Amino acid sequence: MAVDLLLGLQWGDEGKGKIVDVLTSKYNIIARFQGGPNAGHTLVFNGKKHVLHTIPSGIFHEDAINLVGNGVVIDPVIFKKELDKLDEQNVDYKKTLFISRKAHIILPTHRLLDAASEASKGKAKIGSTLKGIGPTYMDKTGRNGIRVGDLELADWKDKYRALADKHEAMIEFYNVELEYNLKELETEFFEAVSVLKSLKLIDSEEYIFQAQKENKTILAEGAQGSLLDIDFGTYPFVTSSNTTAAGACTGLGVAPNQIKDVFGIFKAYTTRVGSGPFPTELFDENGETMARVGHEFGATTGRPRRCGWLDLVALKYACQVNGVTQLMMMKADVLSGFETLKVCTSYNYQGDTITHLPYNIEEENVTPVYTDFKGWKADLTEMSEASQLPAELNDYIAFLEKELEIPITIVSVGPDRKQTIFR
Repeated sequence: MAVDLLLGLQWGDEGKGKIVDVLTSKYNIIARFQGGPNAGHTLVFNGKKHVLHTIPSGIFHEDAINLVGNGVVIDPVIFKKELDKLDEQNVDYKKTLFISRKAHIILPTHRLLDAASEASKGKAKIGSTLKGIGPTYMDKTGRNGIRVGDLELADWKDKYRALADKHEAMIEFYNVELEYNLKELETEFFEAVSVLKSLKLIDSEEYIFQAQKENKTILAEGAQGSLLDIDFGTYPFVTSSNTTAAGACTGLGVAPNQIKDVFGIFKAYTTRVGSGPFPTELFDENGETMARVGHEFGATTGRPRRCGWLDLVALKYACQVNGVTQLMMMKADVLSGFETLKVCTSYNYQGDTITHLPYNIEEENVTPVYTDFKGWKADLTEMSEASQLPAELNDYIAFLEKELEIPITIVSVGPDRKQTIFR
């Protein structure tokens, strides 16, 4: 049985958690393949909001196995807090939550290193969430990291001490003011590690291989977005993992020829958190309206999101890099009420008109070229059928499908799992 893949096509925050939750009933296994607790996947159902950071978004479905894959980095402290929230809601995750032994562990000193590094950059900071993600992936590629499987070894605390001591020496090197009490942080960390060790730790690549042989249905869940990919994103203002489709292969141990459908999630407009170029960013009343109506604040950080018109150049690029087979448009309801909508269909790049994403999209090089569309007044949030959508929205969708040459199969008209229209 092939593996389907769901990922974000913009700068993250596209609404992946909601769609995973909506689709989970069709799958036996939901598997996170990269990223860490810098992700914030928001799910809304039964009038209640749930925010997940590391745990896959299928956890609220009793029959689905939720796997944290080898490409993920896990902060035991944040993970424990997520579990505590699930305990409050009587979710029996002990039976359905599996952790890859090859996933790397975020140490307290990784978070401190992250803060020291960002502070040292001054105005050139990249907008890190300060969760220790970057330093953890650096230790992974530097072959210094501690993995979940190490926690089962007798000498793992010796490995921990050696790495933490090395980190403290590196923090000194940054020469920035950073107050912390490592003993306090370690007490909380070791308590959380004991909780993590009580879960089902598995050799995840073997588990997925056997599940495929048994014809189990598998959905790989990405975090962040394609434009934050370490290779193909707006470097250096990116995350530290491969957020694109290829990351699912390395993050789960799935062979490339085993990927079937690639579901690409995008907002009907564009948002970005933190620093970095954003060609269609709005600084006017339209941008403020998008932010207010769309409640554009980070689920993990609470940081306000920058808002702008849909960037079709960047979206087409993300579709190409990922091999997207189906598109899912989120937050169409947020655009209700705009007289005119704009879509960036090309860039003026150093005097030339281009329709591909160039190496550098800083504003001194790129000016967006827009196509205008008539807006709609209708409130979409109570609609449940595609036939109810206003003609102007259908025109908007039809234009995107024609330009991208990929069908838009879902239109989200609100945060609740029920506010989902299948086309």
